[in-house]
Amino acid sequence: MTRTAVSIRDLEKIYAEGKHALKGVSLDIPTGSMFGLLGPNGAGKSTLINILSGLVNKTGGSASIWGFDIDKNPRNAKLSIGVVPQELMIDVFFTPLESLEIQRGLYGLKADREMCMEILRALRLDDKYDAYARTLSGGMKRRLLVAKALVHNPPILVLDEPTAGVDVELRQQLWAYVRALHQSGVTVILTTHYLEEAEELCDQIAIINNGEVIANARTDKLVAMAQTKRIIVTLDRDVVEIPQGLADYNPHLVAPRILEMNYNRHDNGIAPCLHALAEAGLGIADLSTAEDRLEDVFLRLTQAS
Repeated sequence: MTRTAVSIRDLEKIYAEGKHALKGVSLDIPTGSMFGLLGPNGAGKSTLINILSGLVNKTGGSASIWGFDIDKNPRNAKLSIGVVPQELMIDVFFTPLESLEIQRGLYGLKADREMCMEILRALRLDDKYDAYARTLSGGMKRRLLVAKALVHNPPILVLDEPTAGVDVELRQQLWAYVRALHQSGVTVILTTHYLEEAEELCDQIAIINNGEVIANARTDKLVAMAQTKRIIVTLDRDVVEIPQGLADYNPHLVAPRILEMNYNRHDNGIAPCLHALAEAGLGIADLSTAEDRLEDVFLRLTQAS
């Protein structure tokens, strides 16, 4: 086992029409990690994943998967990674079991009905093993994509927007299974637009914008970059107009007695904010605070780059 599951150095991709999708991307994804790859639409995430999976040719730089260079040893590199794509790319004329057996054959592996059925059971598709894929629901098709990505037993699993457009129940089922895979030692690389998912699941996150890595750190360190805290104050009386003395705290009147204000967590804390309320003659019946989350950091970084 290598200490780095995926190593990327100065990766470049310029498409024929001139679009510069990746601009010298360098990343190391630790073995056994749950790694988040985030970025707005068109940032270069899918291009990066497609290069790793062998679907797109890079323009420059290098990449290795499980220690295998994608140019020098493409066969072993592809065997080391399983990719669950965004699109529901299912051959509707095969059953789930047939799809898995064919997928194993594409990797040069022998038929293994028992293993295929074990994966289908884990993803709650065993009762549909002999049904044509066209009869499956959208959620079942999504799970079948996960099964196909795992059928060659790769040490690295890439999930490209796996819960896009799925219901809450299926999302929870998928994450429960992914967590179990991760605990068994599989390195998971996740792209998602649901930032709360990334914050909850991933131990490290890289953010890509305009083809460049603009942040790469442990999730807790990224969240700690959020400088703003919110204070939600319940006042002792109705307020029609916000006093001018509170302008520095970006106040917002949520309701006649509910005032929301912001302050910098690295300044003098909450005390100046409370002092400003007292100076404005406003009494406090109750208050609570809220932290900025990964979404706030993501927006700040992507808007600035």
